[in-house]
Amino acid sequence: MNVALSIAGSDPSGGAGIQADVKTFHQFGVYGEAVVTLITVQNTLGVERVECLPPDLVAQQIRAVLDDIPPQAIKLGALGNAAIIEAVAGALEHSNVPLVIDPVMISKHGAPLLATDAVDAFKQLLLRRASLITPNLPEAAALTGRTVDTPEQMASAAEALMNAGARAVLIKGGHLAGSHANDLLLVQDGEHWLEQERIETRHTHGTGCTYAAAITAELSRGASLIQAVDRAKRFVTNAIQTAPDLGKGAGPLNHLARI
Repeated sequence: MNVALSIAGSDPSGGAGIQADVKTFHQFGVYGEAVVTLITVQNTLGVERVECLPPDLVAQQIRAVLDDIPPQAIKLGALGNAAIIEAVAGALEHSNVPLVIDPVMISKHGAPLLATDAVDAFKQLLLRRASLITPNLPEAAALTGRTVDTPEQMASAAEALMNAGARAVLIKGGHLAGSHANDLLLVQDGEHWLEQERIETRHTHGTGCTYAAAITAELSRGASLIQAVDRAKRFVTNAIQTAPDLGKGAGPLNHLARI
């Protein structure tokens, strides 16, 4: 059985973080593992509290997994602070499996999930390890120091992130103005646009986590990057369209959606 590992935060409501990742891995027929980096107190209405785990505990979890049931692909989500970034980078130093990085900086409800002073550590220690980085527009802006509001700016930011060391970049267009939420995948041979009409719904909690986890699952199964992103995009679209209408706020996707 193929194995995928998520290194991310915990969402007790199950819509995002490691809970969403493991559900997604399972739906793709992949054995899921999870290393917890931080604990959140949240539901569909908001985030009340974020507590980062000790960095050595995060690193110890990673080593335990790699020593016994090594994955074929790894996803990074919310990391919390610079110390955890350093611990994760050190624990993964000798790993050569595909690494999908979802640079989670702010929750759906606006709560910070990465300390401001950790951005430099992220760029220095993790960006060059990324087989794929999957920022949304605000995250791409934070990582590049430039405005990212249009398709043209998405392309410029993606190129900047590749120049900074990432092997491939997927900038998600969910924050674009207008009727479409198109994503841009930039790989060595050029741009690939994934077009999608915007789905009007409040149930989008965990979209980024689920998208990156689906890509990771596909990579663990041996898919090419373009195939993995394309299949993950279709899955997330179906998951949004068939969201189960749970919670009083921004509800979760349907992690049982067809692939």
